[in-house]
Amino acid sequence: MKKKRKKKGKITKILEYSLAYLIILITQFVPLKVVKIISSLLGDLLYFLSKKRRNIAIENLRYAFKGEKNESDIKKIARQSCRSFFLTFLEIIKLRYLFTKPDALSRLRSTTEYLDKLFLKAKKLHDESDGCIFVTPHIGNWEILPQVCAAVGIPLVVVARPLENEYLQKLIFESRSQSGQIIIPKKNALFTLQKTLQQGKSIGLLPDQSTMKGILINFFGRKATTTPVPAILAVTYKRPIVVVACCRKSADYQYDGFVSDPIYPGEYSSEKDEIIRITEEMTRQMESIIRKYPEQYLWIHNRWKTYRGKKEFMSTH
Repeated sequence: MKKKRKKKGKITKILEYSLAYLIILITQFVPLKVVKIISSLLGDLLYFLSKKRRNIAIENLRYAFKGEKNESDIKKIARQSCRSFFLTFLEIIKLRYLFTKPDALSRLRSTTEYLDKLFLKAKKLHDESDGCIFVTPHIGNWEILPQVCAAVGIPLVVVARPLENEYLQKLIFESRSQSGQIIIPKKNALFTLQKTLQQGKSIGLLPDQSTMKGILINFFGRKATTTPVPAILAVTYKRPIVVVACCRKSADYQYDGFVSDPIYPGEYSSEKDEIIRITEEMTRQMESIIRKYPEQYLWIHNRWKTYRGKKEFMSTH
């Protein structure tokens, strides 16, 4: 029987909020070089102090790169992944001022080839399709993607997991909403996503985490439970899925961008088979990006988690 998680007390929540606020405040005023040092320290603390997360990351990497990388490389990538996790959130604080400027688009274009790809390709796909389903894995700086969409004029609704700490939730979600993006909670989000597509807007999802309601899809050579929601929406509303990502390059504020060709729903005799086909293609394209930048992927998540009593996938239509 699964134990219920003990709820956090008010004092704990306020302490968490205060710490997060302090980190945000410091990050805003120190150079990016210092931010990277802070991220590395926090990442190393996570790697060395959290045995559970470290073991998950190493085990995931062993399976994903079996026969390709040695044990030393695997541990190095796992540690870099922990550092990248913290850098993602601190980096967006540094970049936030850029997105609030009138010339944000031209400034960003001058610093990253990624934005040109997004502006020319993703914006065109959004306009031609009357809304797209943008998906990205937890890699690089996924927090930049909604900001960029707002900057180039793509109306976007983003699904996010609510935080247990309401004070922290308000602090983080308010800062994310400043760009104009609409954030909706993950729980019971399907109805809102349906309305969003009907209104001609695009949606943003991070569909690369395990879920009890997922379907088994091959990911790095192993079956992983994967949400069918993007594919269900694509089939139901005849919208393309576009895999995007924003990965850091070695230079400061330089990014390598990925915008896939659209994955369109086709003609089918079995809706279930079509949903599986689309999900497989979406997952394959995300895997190809992760292989290029494995050190920036969130390996500490138990991606290949198994669920006791899991039922076979059934279409909702």
